[in-house]
Amino acid sequence: MRPHAYMYGKKLDERDFDKTLPPHSKKSRDPPPDHEFSYRWFRGPQKEPCAYEQCPRRTSFSPHDWSIHALGGSGCSLQCVSTQSSLYKSTFCNSNCFVQGWKSQYTIRKDTPKTPLGTGSSSVGSSAGSLNDEDAQSVGSSGSIGGGLSNENGSSGNQNQPSTPNAPPRGFVGAYSSAQSFNDYGASNFEAGYGEQQTEEWVEISRDQFYIPNTDDLGRKLKLEASAYSSETGELLMHRVVKTDLVLSRAPPPPKRNLVTSKTGGGGGARFRILTYNCLAEIYATQQQYPYCDFWALSWDFRFQNILREIVDVGPDVVCLQEVQADHYEDHFYSAMSDAGFEGVYKQKTRQSMGLAGKVDGCALFWRRTKFHLVESYSIEFNELAQRQASQVLGMNPRSEEGAAYLNRLSKDNVAQLVVIELAQPSLATRSNREPINQVCIANTHLYSNKDFPDVKLWQTWQLLQELETFVLSRGTNLPLMICGDFNSTPDTAVYDLMSRQAVHPGHPDVNMNNADDTASILPDAMSITHAFQLGSAYNTVIGEEPKATNFTTGFKGVLDYMWYSAQNLRPLSTAPIPDESVLTQHGEALPSTQYSSDHLMLISDMQIISGGSRQ
Repeated sequence: MRPHAYMYGKKLDERDFDKTLPPHSKKSRDPPPDHEFSYRWFRGPQKEPCAYEQCPRRTSFSPHDWSIHALGGSGCSLQCVSTQSSLYKSTFCNSNCFVQGWKSQYTIRKDTPKTPLGTGSSSVGSSAGSLNDEDAQSVGSSGSIGGGLSNENGSSGNQNQPSTPNAPPRGFVGAYSSAQSFNDYGASNFEAGYGEQQTEEWVEISRDQFYIPNTDDLGRKLKLEASAYSSETGELLMHRVVKTDLVLSRAPPPPKRNLVTSKTGGGGGARFRILTYNCLAEIYATQQQYPYCDFWALSWDFRFQNILREIVDVGPDVVCLQEVQADHYEDHFYSAMSDAGFEGVYKQKTRQSMGLAGKVDGCALFWRRTKFHLVESYSIEFNELAQRQASQVLGMNPRSEEGAAYLNRLSKDNVAQLVVIELAQPSLATRSNREPINQVCIANTHLYSNKDFPDVKLWQTWQLLQELETFVLSRGTNLPLMICGDFNSTPDTAVYDLMSRQAVHPGHPDVNMNNADDTASILPDAMSITHAFQLGSAYNTVIGEEPKATNFTTGFKGVLDYMWYSAQNLRPLSTAPIPDESVLTQHGEALPSTQYSSDHLMLISDMQIISGGSRQ
C-alpha cells in the first residue's frame, strides 16, 4: 500500500488579511512551510463479517466471494436494529443472507434490558483497498495550514510485516501515549453510523511509509494515520486518517486452459509457444465503461498481478501484448517480464498524452532470452503511412481540403511492431532438414476500435501487409511470419477476408460504404487490395473454427483477436480453446471480473517451423 501524502493551503484573499482565521482553516496568509511526514499503520479488530452461519464470507476472504457479483449486485451490508429481535445488532453482508438469517430469528420480551441503538444500516464494505473518509480528521491551531491526504492502495501479498518502533514521532503529544489511536483521541469515540461507543482497539503494526498486507490482515480493516510536522519547529501542522475496507486475499488463478492438439503434426522443426493478449489499459478501465465490475477489481495494482501471473503461467516463448500503457511498461511490465526471463520492445500510439506523461497505450512484444535473441526491430505508425500514401502515391496536398479530409479519416494513432528473432540454439542441418530455418518474424498490432470505421481498419490491415511484404520478401522467401494482435474485426469483415483469402470481394459492404458527402474515400479499387502471403489462422486451423469470443463484455461478445501465420513455413501444433461462457460468468456478469482482469481473453498457440518451404 502506497500512501500519497501532500500538504496544501488556499491563499488568503488580501481583503481578508485582518480577519481571524478559524481553527482547521485551509486558508493561510503564507504558503505551506517546509515539512516532514510521519506514518502509523493500524490493524483493526477481527469482526464477524456476516451473522448468517451458511454464508461463505464468514470463512473466505477471496475477492471472488466479496465482489458485487457474489454479493448479489450490492456492496451494502445490513444490520438488524430491532431491539425485540434475537438478531439485534447482527450484521449481514447482503440482503440475501439477511433474509436467510431472519428465518431463524425469534422475538425477545420487551422487558429484557437492551442498549439503545441508532437507526439505519451500515456498510462494512466489501472491497479490498477502498477508502473510508468518514473517519478522516484534521487538526491544527488557529491560523495553521489545513491539509489533505489521499491513499493509493496496492495489492496484498504474503510478505514480512514491518517492525513497529517504540518511540513516538517527534512533535506529537497526547494520543501516542495512550492506547487510543489519533482517530479516537479528541474525536467522537463513536463508530460511524452505529451510535455506539468504540471499545475494540486497533493494533499498531508499522510506522513505515509503505505497508504490504499479509495473512494476519485478512478479514480486517487497516487504518493509516499520517501527520505533517514543521521541519524547523516540529509543530504538528496537519493530520489525516483513512481506513480501508476489509483486506482480501490474492485472487486465485483462473482455471487452467488445456491445449487442443492438431491432427497433423510432427517433424523436426523448432517449436515455440506464442500468445497474444489485449491487457485493457488503465486509462480505459473505468466504472463508466464496466459498471458491472467492482472498482477495486478495475484498479491497476489488482489487475496487473493477475495479468502477469496469467502470462507467466502459460510458459510462453513469445508474448504479444496490446493496450499496454506507456508508464506501466516502464514501471511494471518490463521489470516483471525481465525478472521472468524475457526481453522486450515497446511502441506507444502516436497520440498525445493529454498532459499526463505515460497515459497513452501501445503494443509490447517480449521473447524469452533462453529461446530467442533479437536480430531486428522496427515499428510502424499508421499515421505516417497515411501521410506517405497521400503525398507520394496519390499526389495530394495535405493542406488542401481533399488532403486534409483524407488524413483526418485515416489518422487514428494506431501502431504495429515488427521484430525478427533468432533461435538462441539454432537447428543444425541434417539429412532430412538440409536448410534449417532459425529466424522468425513476429508482427504485433492493435487496429482502430470504432465499429463505424470498417474502411479504416481495412486500410490499416492492407498497409500493414504491404509493409510486411516489403520487409519479409527482401530477406528471402523462407522467413516465417506471424501476425498477432487485436484487429477489432469479426470474421465476417473485409479485414478477415483480406487476411485469410489474400483479397477482398468487391461486393463486400466494408468496401462499398455509403459515406456522407464530407467523408473522404480512402480505399482504392477492391481488386487492388491484395497481398502475397498465404496466411492461416492458428485457431481455425487447429480447432476448425475461430473462438466463440475473444472480447466478452455486456455490450459485445465476439472475436476480435487473431494469430495469423505463414502457412508455407509455419505449422500450428496446438491452441488453447477459450473457456465456456459458464466459466467466464462464474465470478462476474462479463469481463473484466475478479477472475479475468481484462475484457479480452488470451490466445495461445504452439507453433513449429517447417523447413524446405513445404509441409511434411
